[in-house]
Amino acid sequence: MIDPRRLRVLRALAEHGTVTAAARALYLSPSAVSQQLAALEAEVGHALLERRGRAVRLTAPGVVLAEHAGRIAIQLEQAEADLAAVSAGVAGEVAIAAFSTAITEVVAPLVADSPPRVRISVKDAEGRAALGLLLDGEVDVTVAVANRDTLGSGEDSLLREPLYTEPFDAVLPPGHPLGTGHEGVKLAALASARWITPWPGNPVREVVLRACESAGFQPRVQCVSDDFRAVCALVEVGAGVALVPRSALSGIGRTRAIVRPVLDAPTRPVFTAIRRGSQDHPLLKFVLDGLRSKARQLTPAPDA
Repeated sequence: MIDPRRLRVLRALAEHGTVTAAARALYLSPSAVSQQLAALEAEVGHALLERRGRAVRLTAPGVVLAEHAGRIAIQLEQAEADLAAVSAGVAGEVAIAAFSTAITEVVAPLVADSPPRVRISVKDAEGRAALGLLLDGEVDVTVAVANRDTLGSGEDSLLREPLYTEPFDAVLPPGHPLGTGHEGVKLAALASARWITPWPGNPVREVVLRACESAGFQPRVQCVSDDFRAVCALVEVGAGVALVPRSALSGIGRTRAIVRPVLDAPTRPVFTAIRRGSQDHPLLKFVLDGLRSKARQLTPAPDA
């Protein structure tokens, strides 16, 4: 086994040219440098130096080993930097489960801005399924919507924190009477419309149905899709109206459909969850802080 400390001495000799200069650079005595080099020759079984009077020069094996010593020194420096990064909590791997809109709006931007030594894996999962992955140890952080499906799941085992709350906007076909101007609309004004909603079991559908019930009507569902891009496409061709979470609309981009705020709009509260006991892990703190930072940048608004 080659002692890397002796390789450092050989590298200093190669760089500075003499034992005296190498000793000065290493804050050693010339005799200590000579002893280290002699021990290194014994370790590798090759003569590394040619002594010519008071001068020395590297042999061919010495030159080869000195080149390796330079590369090894770089690797050791990198190892020390990586260990320091781990100690500071800015290196390692973390897995996040989140629903698709949260992935688009906050998780993916966090992945894009994370340092190279932070590796983030992402699983697209909704509600109770996402919390199940967290409870089973498959992921380290979950981003989920607070609703009847998630509020009681893992209550004693998880720590939850609000991440952001977003409203739903009304999406209306081109030319709809309520689409003029920039004023908000009331849900009751859409009571006679045909509706496009997600499938039963989707938390967004539950929010929409409850909001319509609170406004005094049962929506007449004409089309169903869990894909908000498809929902907006159906609205564009006049298949119905819809309520869509605002962040989902920002991810879709421009649409010919008319987007208006809803005066009595429901909201979608989104939270993060981690397992109890993991809250002091520096890498998780880094990820949670990053998610909160990205959430604060969410400022989508209805189209003009």
